[in-house]
Amino acid sequence: MMFEMKVPSPGESISEVEIAAWLVSDGDYVEKDQPIAEIDSDKATLELPAEVAGVVQLKAEEGETVAVGQVVCLIDTDAAKPEGKGDAKTDEKEKPEEKSEEVKSSPKADASKKESVTAEPAEKKEEKKEEPKPEKASSESKKPEEKESYAKGHPSPSAKKMMDENNVPANKVKGSGPDGRITKQDVVSAMAGGFDTSAAAGWGGTRDTEKKRMSMLRRKVAERLVGVKNETAMLTTFNEVNMKPIMDMRTKYKEAFKENHGVGLGFMSFFTKAVTEALNMFPTVNAMMDGEDMITHNYADIGIAVSSPKGLMVPVVRNAEQMSLAEIESEIKRLAIKARDGKISIDEMQGGTFTITNGGVFGSMMSTPIINPPQSAILGMHNIVDRPMAVNGEVVILPMMYLALSYDHRIIDGKESVSFLVKVKEMLEQPEKMLFGAKDPAEVLLGL
Repeated sequence: MMFEMKVPSPGESISEVEIAAWLVSDGDYVEKDQPIAEIDSDKATLELPAEVAGVVQLKAEEGETVAVGQVVCLIDTDAAKPEGKGDAKTDEKEKPEEKSEEVKSSPKADASKKESVTAEPAEKKEEKKEEPKPEKASSESKKPEEKESYAKGHPSPSAKKMMDENNVPANKVKGSGPDGRITKQDVVSAMAGGFDTSAAAGWGGTRDTEKKRMSMLRRKVAERLVGVKNETAMLTTFNEVNMKPIMDMRTKYKEAFKENHGVGLGFMSFFTKAVTEALNMFPTVNAMMDGEDMITHNYADIGIAVSSPKGLMVPVVRNAEQMSLAEIESEIKRLAIKARDGKISIDEMQGGTFTITNGGVFGSMMSTPIINPPQSAILGMHNIVDRPMAVNGEVVILPMMYLALSYDHRIIDGKESVSFLVKVKEMLEQPEKMLFGAKDPAEVLLGL
């Protein structure tokens, strides 16, 4: 039976998407839930999983714009699964139970062999398979009923694509997925750790150029950013905050906080909490324009800007004003992982009332962030730098951060914007009083 794979609706108001990449080839056998394509909307890049197992017939080209509900491929569910076949993108074959001694193989050696190299879980070494003679195989990799057999020891298609695009060698990435499979997050982590890509980058003085179409997401982001500059009266006000009180509090409670809540105590939860309190005092900063009307909100849905392999994404923490620091940290972590893995939904990125962006993680000292429409304001965090400050007539070295608030002057006056930013600063510099209501921090942070 031929099963029609149709483009699912990524979210409300989205009528078409673009086939960013096929992760399988025409005629490949695919497993149920195996990612077979990456689709771009104007808001996110998402993976399209196979709804059934079978042999795939592609009905759309890479780069083609297709309507939501359109058939993009057929899957023959009656087709027999090729014996020993798993991943449609790999040539490796499963072998019957064998016995061999464990050996350590290098990536270079792996690539030169026709036989497959199956990665064991992290605590085990790799096994090199040579001849189909009786040998000992990984008990996990040889289970015939294993659903993810196609992924053993190899990067997922999306991870492979990211590695190719960023010149990331396979031997620099440690897989954390099932059977050591390399995931997109593994590649992101490897890139964040840093390594020399000069050899792979191809800087040989040849003066070659390359032209390729921007993704639908990147084109939409570009359009919206230009629109904000042209359609709003945007300007930025600055301040600086002494981060020592927050840093001291994190140092004192971070281990107990993680033990109690299972999540780290980061800076973003403090900033989110301070912002929600300040928004309650200055509701216009939490408002937005709708034609000749102004819409105000009695809640704070805070967008947290996240840099993903596919570009900037802004997942939203709903009703952040009602959350504890632990709940904020947990939700930010959940959304950030989904965004970086390309699994976040459109609904999780819609409806924010205010945005926080942190250029400090990349070393930014100062910036003027652009408003995320239709919102009216955005707070920019930056890196923390030890600077000499005058305290009670004496010079003291303190860890300081510049804050930037960009806002739409059409509905937010200068007095409100400056007062809002000053209030955020005060709460961060006096967390016990301003954020915890003079309560013991241990009571608020640890629930003691």
